[in-house]
Amino acid sequence: MTKVAPTLQRWLAGERIGPLPARNTSAPPPALSFEFFPPKTPALKQQLWHCIHRLTPLAPRFVSVTYGAGGSTHARTHATVSRLARETSLVPAAHLTCVGATRDEVDAVARGYWAAGVRHIVALRGDAPAGSAYAPHPGGYDYASDLVAGLRRIADFEISVAAYPETHPSAMSAQADLDNLKRKLDSGATRAITQYFFDTSTYLRFLDRALAAGITAPIVPGIMPVSNYEQAARFSALCGTSVPAWLGHLFEGTENDPEIRRIVASIVAAEQVRTLQANGVDEFHFYTLNRPDLTYAIAHILGVRPKGGLADR
Repeated sequence: MTKVAPTLQRWLAGERIGPLPARNTSAPPPALSFEFFPPKTPALKQQLWHCIHRLTPLAPRFVSVTYGAGGSTHARTHATVSRLARETSLVPAAHLTCVGATRDEVDAVARGYWAAGVRHIVALRGDAPAGSAYAPHPGGYDYASDLVAGLRRIADFEISVAAYPETHPSAMSAQADLDNLKRKLDSGATRAITQYFFDTSTYLRFLDRALAAGITAPIVPGIMPVSNYEQAARFSALCGTSVPAWLGHLFEGTENDPEIRRIVASIVAAEQVRTLQANGVDEFHFYTLNRPDLTYAIAHILGVRPKGGLADR
C-alpha cells in the first residue's frame, strides 16, 4: 500500500478549515525552506548574501535558487548555488529548467551540480523568454516530468517540482494540470512546492483534489509575504494567483508608510501559516525576494529560533 505523506495523513483526519491553533511553546516549530534569486549587480549580490546570513541561523531544511526565463540566469544561479554548497552550512537546491537547452546540456549542468556537492534539484519546465510561447527545445526535455526522469538517471538527487493550487496559466484545465503534477511525482520527484496563494482554502481544496487523484507525496505550501501590494498584484496577474479583495483592503492607505506595510505583511503571512498548521500542515516554503526581515519575523512568530551563528563554517 502506498504510504501517505504525514501532512496528508493529518489532512485526511483533520478539520478542513480550523481556527488559529492555541500557542503551545512545547510543540516543535514547523520546518521551513527559503527561496532566493541570483543577483544581477554587485549591490544586489550584497543584498542576497545579507539575506542568506540573516536567515541561516533559522536552520531551514533547504534553500533554493531560481533560474530565469529561458535559462537566462544559468551562470548566476550556478555560481550562487555552488557558493552556498562551498561556503555555508545550508543545504542548497538549484532550480533547473528544460527551456533553451538540449538534454546533453541540461544533463551536464546537473552533473556539475552533483560534482559541486549539490544534491537537491527543483525541476521545472521553465518559462520562455518574454513575448514568446513555450516550445520544447529540439533534442531537449519536453516537460518537467521528462526532466525528473532524466535527473533520476544521472544521480540520486532529491527532486522538488512545482504545483499550482489555482492551475498553471498555460494548462488546458485544472484536471490536466493535476495530471501533470502526478506525472512529475510518478517520474521520481520527492515533493511538490506550490505557487504562492493568499486564501488558505485554495490550498486545502487543492490537497483534497490531489488526494483524490492518488497523489501521496508531500505538497509544501509556498508562502510569499507581501509588503508592496501593488507590485504583488501585478506579478500575481501574470502567474495566475488570485488576489482577494480583503488583502487590498488591508493595504489601503499604507502607500507612504512602509513600516505599517511590513507589520500588515507579517500579520497576514503568520495568520495564513498558523491556519494551515491548524489543518495539519507543518512545512512551509518562503519566497523571500532576497529580503530577510519579513521572513525572519514570521519565523519568530511561529516559534522558530536561531541556531548557531552566521552562514560561514
